Amino acid sequence: MKKSILLVDDEADIREILSVFLEDLGYSVVAAENGMEALKLFRERLPLLVISDIKMPGMDGIELLRKIKLESPDTEFIMITGHGDMELAIISFQGQAADFITKPINVDVLEIALKKVCDKILCRKMLREYTENLEKLIREKTELQNHLSSLGLMIGSISHGLKGLLTGLDGGMYLVDSGFTKDNQKQIQEGWQIVKLTVERIRKMVLDILYYAKERDLKWETVDVLGFAEDIAAGIQPKMDIQKITFLKDFDPTIGALEIDPGSIHSALINILENAMDACSRDTAEKQKQVIFGVKQNPDHILFEITDTGTGMDRETREKLFTLFFSSKGSKGTGLGLFISQKIISQHGGSIHVASVPGHGSQFVIKIPKTTLNH
Repeated sequence: MKKSILLVDDEADIREILSVFLEDLGYSVVAAENGMEALKLFRERLPLLVISDIKMPGMDGIELLRKIKLESPDTEFIMITGHGDMELAIISFQGQAADFITKPINVDVLEIALKKVCDKILCRKMLREYTENLEKLIREKTELQNHLSSLGLMIGSISHGLKGLLTGLDGGMYLVDSGFTKDNQKQIQEGWQIVKLTVERIRKMVLDILYYAKERDLKWETVDVLGFAEDIAAGIQPKMDIQKITFLKDFDPTIGALEIDPGSIHSALINILENAMDACSRDTAEKQKQVIFGVKQNPDHILFEITDTGTGMDRETREKLFTLFFSSKGSKGTGLGLFISQKIISQHGGSIHVASVPGHGSQFVIKIPKTTLNH
């Protein structure tokens, strides 16, 4: 592609001679006879180089230089000046002109000036490309370092969590074996329940890891909200029963349909419900252990409310709650579940609000807009 030059001079003979010379050198030339016409042509053609006379009626070359540099700092200028206009030439340099040539124009001098300016344009282009490539490499390196750091944290968190789960699994299997030896059905059932719960925790851990490790596109569907909530409640009820936690439902019967990715929202809500269940299980206070699963609405949102009477959280814990790899459950948590839940809700354009009082329980309010984001 030919390099384009905007040639500006109020003398028609100079415009014609220089146009022919520049075209013979392989440039594409557009000519203007005054500053106003040149500014209009510049905005239309956006040439990389302007060759302009300094002295012209109306807008002179210095003013044209100033206006074009304001709009396009990378555009280069070669000024044409008379022998008596050296002061103006210096002013043009102060305005960031690349070079100047004097009248009468020596085409050899002009060709040298053009080569210098084109080399400058090429160097700037190469520098910009090198800078962009360097910035890209730095970003990729930073992302890789962050990924490796996250991977290390995840491995540490998972290995710590797995040790606890394997201990629980060993304990459950010991009770089962011991129950068979003693023909003690109650002991067998207790051991088997521990094994089942532990296997379920391992399954959930694996699913959380898979969700975190792989980006996935949401699969949008229109779902009946009440039917969807009933399915979630039916899935969590047996776990609540095993933990001897009262599980209550509070559903608004007038709620209709909602467009969501049902699989991911199901995972997010189960994560939060299990978090509430764990908070109740860890609470040693003598009080009723209860989780309430509510589904309500306002004009703009569907609200899933999960309220528990568990241990509650202090302010510091609440602030870290959705931080990657932060867990308040010790060896029982990986720090992935609530982080993933918030990510899923955010992908739906929603939010999670948490209220909690230490010793008195917590409430999670998950808001999902009825009119989903443009997906």
